[in-house]
Amino acid sequence: MSRENGRPEAGAESGAGEQLALIRETVRETKAERAKPRTWRGAELAAGLPVARVLVDKGLVHLDRYFDYAVPAAMDAEAQPGVRVRVRFGAGEKGGRREGGKLVSGFIVERVAESDYRGVLAPIAQVLSPERVLTPELLALCRSVADRYAGTLADVVQLAVPPRRARAEGKASPAPLPPNALPEAGSWERYPAGPGFLAALARGDAPRAVWTALPGATWPQELARAAATALAGGRGALVVVPDGRAAARVDAALGELIGEGRHVLLTADAGPEERYRRWLAVSRGAVRAVIGTRAAMFAPVADPGLVALWDDGDASHSDPHAPQPHAREVLIQRAVNERAGFLLGGIGCTVEAAQLVETGWARPLAAEREQVRAAAPMVRTVGDGDEARDAAARAARLPTMAWQVVREGLKTGPVLVQVPRRGYAPRLACERCRAPARCRACAGPLESQGAGELACAWCGREEPDWHCQECGGARLRAQIVGARRTAEELGRAFPAVPVRTSGRDHILTSVPDAPALVVSTPGAEPVAEGEGYAAALLLDGWALLGRPDLRAGEEALRRWLGAAALVRGQAAGGTVAVIAEATLRPVQALVRWDPVGHAVRELSERAELGFPPVSRMASVAGRFEDVVELLKAAELPAGAEVLGPVPVPVPDPGRPRRPGDPPPASGGGDRRPEDEWQRALVRVRPGQGAALAAALKAARAARLVKREGEPVRVRIDPPDLG
Repeated sequence: MSRENGRPEAGAESGAGEQLALIRETVRETKAERAKPRTWRGAELAAGLPVARVLVDKGLVHLDRYFDYAVPAAMDAEAQPGVRVRVRFGAGEKGGRREGGKLVSGFIVERVAESDYRGVLAPIAQVLSPERVLTPELLALCRSVADRYAGTLADVVQLAVPPRRARAEGKASPAPLPPNALPEAGSWERYPAGPGFLAALARGDAPRAVWTALPGATWPQELARAAATALAGGRGALVVVPDGRAAARVDAALGELIGEGRHVLLTADAGPEERYRRWLAVSRGAVRAVIGTRAAMFAPVADPGLVALWDDGDASHSDPHAPQPHAREVLIQRAVNERAGFLLGGIGCTVEAAQLVETGWARPLAAEREQVRAAAPMVRTVGDGDEARDAAARAARLPTMAWQVVREGLKTGPVLVQVPRRGYAPRLACERCRAPARCRACAGPLESQGAGELACAWCGREEPDWHCQECGGARLRAQIVGARRTAEELGRAFPAVPVRTSGRDHILTSVPDAPALVVSTPGAEPVAEGEGYAAALLLDGWALLGRPDLRAGEEALRRWLGAAALVRGQAAGGTVAVIAEATLRPVQALVRWDPVGHAVRELSERAELGFPPVSRMASVAGRFEDVVELLKAAELPAGAEVLGPVPVPVPDPGRPRRPGDPPPASGGGDRRPEDEWQRALVRVRPGQGAALAAALKAARAARLVKREGEPVRVRIDPPDLG
């Protein structure tokens, strides 16, 4: 640079420019080198996209993210998005190398050119299989389910993708068959909107309907016909039912319509290897229709034209494993994400189904009242306190009318006797009008604390001077009346008639069309061959209506309708006798065969009281101090209402533990006071459910990172509200 005028000389200017260019090039090279993943022992990397983002199979909420690993060149072809891999997790960096770490399983979710991690990337240890089982569509569904239920992606993927069976993967799936012919509307003609719904499916549209099925045994054929219509239009179909018996009926009906090879049945009865082989056939596109139980809600059906769910009120649709999603909500999400038709069907109608119609998200699909009256049996009611005048009826501990219904029905065919299973715990109600006893502060259910004291099961508030808000009565009763041994006494009252039982230990699929007494617990009723049962007797109505559950009335009506739908219609002389107070709303809905009206009224009342599904709720359970600290740390949505905490009842000894139960007593002895679990409920307004789930998930993650206290269990939309 010249000292005279302060400007650089020509040669100096040229040299400075070269130096600046050299510095810039060096910086660029340094950045590029730093961006390259450094690996263990200098392993050669894949040439194209050397970094794999892996979902590690660790269902811990604070680890709910992807981790970067280097892709060795030898694994480049197989290490593709969606495959299962083994990686070292928790390895430390020492001397420029990654060392240690435990081998865990995971899935590659994507391949990228660079990693944001500036340290040394460990390579993928092993590609377990080149099979791409976690498709982008399935990954997106799992992510949305995890977010809705405040869970981890790894936990949801574990529910969605079955365990690997190498022998099943080694076998090729059959070639896909051409679409089947478009079926006729068939019995869907009985519903005014039925043919239009099928026509929309055939066109490739995405109709959404809440279907109230007519009583009788035709609903499996109607579900199959809807699935066959979607297949005929060139798209896929998914049908989820509560149990294996229902799945077998729909499977047989669909097989008759479209033949073999176009659909699979996904149930636990098939066994792990066979079930995985069928799942692979769906994932590979060899078949485009699935019928299955709860786990099938995640089946990787390509381009689904219809997702259908039968009987969404059945408890088996709620997965017991974290984060405990419900099949209805998962299929709703699939219908939105994949623009599929949606069909929610049942003999009854849940409050959630009524809300879908109320909000306009789905349209009602039901028969005319004349058609309903023709298909439904006659329903007669008798109070549980009515005494029998007939000696034989007294021997069976039945009111005379109920005994006569059984006697007349046995003249022409089998008679179904529904008896609630053991273990239903009663809740409290007004002795005069039998309205549920609820807290004046939060409308939660009241429970007896002993010595005549009452307290709310939700917020814990004591009620020293309770009076019924309906009639002003001050006396309470446990809502359960009835004899558990009625089935045995019916056998004594009708000694010449065979007695068959169907329940948890042994569930019958069907019974012959011949006089017999079929005693069954709710949900285990076998189908009667021929026209159906000649009559049905629904015993111990208070055992269902008196359950400590927000949806006790809805559940009782669903159980009654399910049994009564198996009885012949009025034209064929079918009669149902229900032993319960005739003035109660669920009983009246059964008499009128009006499940939709009952659900709409329930929805209206819940809206007034702020109950789900109008509001959204979360359950937070754990030790008292842990529950309090988590709720204090959580950034809950504005206006969130915290109810409780209140003690969680200790499960009966010997009963199998269920997810969400308190841990067993230390050392197998009595529980210590500091081990007692408490539960708080968090209630938010509509539209705040996602914010509530995110806040509770973030608070749990922060506690785990800081290792504060004991784990706390969070459940969104808990089904066991009193």
